[in-house]
Amino acid sequence: MTNPIETRRLARTGHALSVLGLGTAPLGSLYAKVSDAGARDTIAAAWYAGIRFFDTAPFYGHGLAEHRLGEALRDKPRDGWLLSTKVGRLLRPVPSGSPVPSDHAGDAWVEPLPFEPVFDYSAAGVRRSVEDSLQRLGTHRIDIALVHDIGRLTHGERHARHWEELVAGGGFRQLEALRAEGRVGAIGLGVNECEVVMDTLQQIDLDCVLLAGRYTLLEQGALAPLLATCVHRRVGVIVGGPFNSGILASGPSPGARFNYAEAPPEVLERVSRLQQACAEFDVPLPAAALQFPLAHPAVVSCIPGARDSAELRQILDWLRREIPVDLWQTLRRRGLIDEAAPLPGGPA
Repeated sequence: MTNPIETRRLARTGHALSVLGLGTAPLGSLYAKVSDAGARDTIAAAWYAGIRFFDTAPFYGHGLAEHRLGEALRDKPRDGWLLSTKVGRLLRPVPSGSPVPSDHAGDAWVEPLPFEPVFDYSAAGVRRSVEDSLQRLGTHRIDIALVHDIGRLTHGERHARHWEELVAGGGFRQLEALRAEGRVGAIGLGVNECEVVMDTLQQIDLDCVLLAGRYTLLEQGALAPLLATCVHRRVGVIVGGPFNSGILASGPSPGARFNYAEAPPEVLERVSRLQQACAEFDVPLPAAALQFPLAHPAVVSCIPGARDSAELRQILDWLRREIPVDLWQTLRRRGLIDEAAPLPGGPA
């Protein structure tokens, strides 16, 4: 291992997360096929680099990412790494020869396993999801269990029904029971929107939240009330999607992705301004994007995805890149960073 990575603890449970984790959606062949050997190499490279926090989900490749992650970590000391996976979808076998269906229009897995993801946030569904994940991963416990994709952004008019499963149907209480049993170490949400987190905090005490794409160099709308509430309630925040689906890594190039779709003109223009400011200080835009959210006191880890070991090494270089404090001040002066956002290496 080289250059061990700093860890930060969840205040409520004491779990120590490496500040750089590995998101495994790309290892479920998101948008492009990844081989079994390639996935193993990426996870091995992450381990060698000192990454000890790995995030996955049943949805990623319809079970593929969980299988790959469990297999790659099987010979590692179980107390030496942390795992988060998710509940809210069960995987139903697809008959031989039938196409593998998607559960929403944004599904873009290449050659997923032959299972259909079915939403189920009920008490029974939550427990079944945890039990199924334990088997796919080949482990005896899940360190962090996250309710996946609850909210109107994913479900639209069906949100109320799924929310009722969590509240009146006992989904949230089942998570608490699994935590009390020791099958699960910490509980939280894994979502792409802020409002549902605030709603959930009125129902249950969360240990953490995996918030994807909503607190980044490109957008900081989560600062208030969500991140302020998380600091007050001692809820750790895991930042997913620090590159906003790719545009903060690729820059404003043609076809750049934002929120899992092609970036609109106004986003391309804002990213262009961010990139220009970074260039003035000889700083790669992705390095600034990766380091920015880690300055917030609520944030315990940032979990970009890597498709292969080369991408992972590039991400590590961005994490370790020295960035002048003057860059952050310049971005703030130009209105590209919220006035209330804490800045890396300097005062808020």
